[in-house]
Amino acid sequence: MHPTGSTRLASLATLALAAALASAPAQAEDPVRIIERGGDINFRGYEPEQWKETEAPPPPAFDMKRVVPVAMPPYMSLKFGVDPQTMTVTPDGVVRYVVVAYRESGNATNAFYEAVRCATDEYKTYARYGGDGWSQVTNAEWKKIDDRNSIYTAELAKQSLCRGRAPRASVRAMIQELKQPEQLLK
Repeated sequence: MHPTGSTRLASLATLALAAALASAPAQAEDPVRIIERGGDINFRGYEPEQWKETEAPPPPAFDMKRVVPVAMPPYMSLKFGVDPQTMTVTPDGVVRYVVVAYRESGNATNAFYEAVRCATDEYKTYARYGGDGWSQVTNAEWKKIDDRNSIYTAELAKQSLCRGRAPRASVRAMIQELKQPEQLLK
């Protein structure tokens, strides 16, 4: 027996509805299961764990011969670069590195052992290096990257360290991006 036009149309509509339901996002969890697991139906007790930074190791050694320049605005006379061998990405989403500030005409060098947290657009300075070695920053705190005292950090995060609200996949990818500043100007 051949289905009639209306029966066939109803069958197609049923198939379309089933396909739509199968591809629809999952519905909220059953309230009974939430309560059985020790929660409540208002989702209290299911907030994500509070973020906690892993302890920063002492400042790593850097070498001016390895420094990769950070493209800076033309009005800045001070040059900045990062030593790739000092860069790490921690499991908590923090990128740590040593950034070096220098002038092409002189041999004076300053460096900063810092971190960027892409998820919150923040940075932290752990230590500063002058001619006589590292000095720890007491009570180092996270600050917003858009702080005008840290233009180089904003540039480094934008050019290399972060991809949106997350660090790039690897230090290698960060350095590759840093070595191609002309791509950022397009």
